[in-house]
Amino acid sequence: MLEQFRSKITEKKKIDGALSILQWDLETCTPKKGQEFLSEIVGYLTMKGYEISTSKEFVELLDKLKSNLNSLSPIDKKEVEIISEEIEKMKHIPSNEYQYFSELVVKAQGIWEQAKLSNNYKIYEDKLQEIFDYTLKFAKYNRKNEANLYDVVLNEYEKGMTTEKLDIFFESLKEEIVPLLQKIVAKGNPKRKLNFYNSIENQKKFNRKIGEYLGFDFDRGVVRESEHPFTLNVDKNDVRLTTKYVENTPFSAIFSTIHETGHGIYEQQIGDELKGTILACGGSMGIHESQSRFYENIIGRSKAFWKGIYSEAQNYNPILKEITIDDFYKEINIVEPSLIRTEADELTYSLHIMVRYEIEKELFSGNIKAKDLPKIWNEKMIKYLGIAPKYDSQGVLQDVHWAGGLIGYFPSYALGSAYSVQIYNAMKKDMDIDKVLENGEMDKIKNWLGDKIHKYGRLKETEEIIREITGEGLNPKYYIDYLKKKYSAIYNLDI
Repeated sequence: MLEQFRSKITEKKKIDGALSILQWDLETCTPKKGQEFLSEIVGYLTMKGYEISTSKEFVELLDKLKSNLNSLSPIDKKEVEIISEEIEKMKHIPSNEYQYFSELVVKAQGIWEQAKLSNNYKIYEDKLQEIFDYTLKFAKYNRKNEANLYDVVLNEYEKGMTTEKLDIFFESLKEEIVPLLQKIVAKGNPKRKLNFYNSIENQKKFNRKIGEYLGFDFDRGVVRESEHPFTLNVDKNDVRLTTKYVENTPFSAIFSTIHETGHGIYEQQIGDELKGTILACGGSMGIHESQSRFYENIIGRSKAFWKGIYSEAQNYNPILKEITIDDFYKEINIVEPSLIRTEADELTYSLHIMVRYEIEKELFSGNIKAKDLPKIWNEKMIKYLGIAPKYDSQGVLQDVHWAGGLIGYFPSYALGSAYSVQIYNAMKKDMDIDKVLENGEMDKIKNWLGDKIHKYGRLKETEEIIREITGEGLNPKYYIDYLKKKYSAIYNLDI
């Protein structure tokens, strides 16, 4: 019985791997006129995976295994539980709607890119509304005891997360971080020195050096370019990252690369015993994002990290020879409300997520439509960050997530930032992190994360992992205290 189950899982994994590679192609190198046919292939393969998972043979096999759960290994048991949950969701969605939606989001991503590049929201608006309509419809199909339909989609990315919990989380940001931001803006910033010309070829060399230094294995991974940076895994031995280079702002790509490297290291360190199972990937979006935010901010924006690699950075960026490490540290931590989420500073980042969270809630409640988004977006940006975009390409069109059907995904970014600080506090009890960073002993950090988080893949839930590491569940207090302490010191503020 287990052999039959494993055979079906292997077949499904191969289809998922093919879909990942196609998605990679679509995002990095597919010619525009080839996107439509590739979208059809994605829809076809998605249906093949759907048919395997919902076939009578497979469902009956699962039922037999569920009746003998106690006799299964922890890995087999977890797989059966997860697949049973996924099948239960798929069973309520008509197959023709499932296939249509799969093709819709692939096509929408191509239209989104055109809309962003041409600053023309109108050509994307109808597709976006259709994606939200289908997501809402699917949520209704799978509604159980949730009081709020938005909770159904939140649960897709962060199991057990609810609107009620997130409202409390974001309310604390409004109360503590928005006023802090206003104080910093009133104080002003020094003139920037890091926005200098650096050829893309040279940036690529240094970014690869950074990836290697952090511990990303390039024998099992690659880095390419895309409009929107992302990480994708075919399996732990084929992890693919992308970044975006801009000649006159080289540190944009550097921090993007550090962020995606955090995701990539997570995928590469998943336990070998999980290989070939559906557990052989990162856990929830929140815990995954905690790793990228940990590497990008806790490590990448610390003075200790750059002390360990500053001479190397100067070789690739000669202008750094004229900038002291103290001034460099202050500049990479400049707080300045910005329009683009992926380029936001550490303090304002979660405020960008709050804008998206509130918009998603309102769309799900029916209070607004896709046609209203540019106006709503700008109003919320002014309310929380004090600025608004002149162009939609800098506003509502900047992220690909909605085009890809990832509704309810954005809150995971803010949760990941909060989790990263709780993890950081726990790690400090086991090592002197600043000393480790100054000595360039990146393996100590990588191995600690691998042992506490990465090796488990999806075997353990996020809540369980966070409690094992920190002794408690999500607690935004640590995140807020960390931000207040760090930035009050940088800006000499009394808080």
